[in-house]
Amino acid sequence: MKLTVFGATGGVGHEVVRQALEAGHEVTAVVRDPARLEVPAHERLRVAVVRDLSDEDALMPVLEGQEAVVSALGPASNKQAKLSPVAGPALRAIVSAMDRAGVSRLSAVSAAPVAPDGPEDGALVRVVVYPILRRALRDLYADLAVMEAAIAASRTQWTVIRPPRLLDRPFTGTYRRALDANVPGGKVIARADVADALLTTLSDPSTSGHAIGVAA
Repeated sequence: MKLTVFGATGGVGHEVVRQALEAGHEVTAVVRDPARLEVPAHERLRVAVVRDLSDEDALMPVLEGQEAVVSALGPASNKQAKLSPVAGPALRAIVSAMDRAGVSRLSAVSAAPVAPDGPEDGALVRVVVYPILRRALRDLYADLAVMEAAIAASRTQWTVIRPPRLLDRPFTGTYRRALDANVPGGKVIARADVADALLTTLSDPSTSGHAIGVAA
């Protein structure tokens, strides 16, 4: 599969690129600074510099001829999201450019607290944990909510992955999933497992049009 990966220099993004190459895909890694890409050169890896991800015309060269898109974009902090939202503006432009380029399949990472509260979260999480997180990181989650809305309104065959707290742990492949809900009791997950979820949903049509909760 020919994939374009946005957010390729982030913790989840570089895992997406690495795993995609190991699986035999052809990858276009979209970056602002190529020096930050933590993946060695590879014959099936193309590195493309796009400095303004909200510029739809600038996105066309990295999308034309591709079969799917993975977005690992997201603000690095609440402060960054407040000053300059990342995911929302970028995904609005990306889904529009995908439509122009004829690329239909998209998977994107969001976050568990963006999901509506459900019984699977448990009373403590609903009443205490998520309210605290949503206040402390309100601009970050607002950016991701705008991103999800842009994706849901698009004509793409999309899947959104919603993980809880991300950890730098080895890939397990044994994480849990929940359709249109958060994983009951899910507190953490390895970034490598989130990358796997982003990639595997691309070839799973049953996930199209759904948000998937993931957790260890």
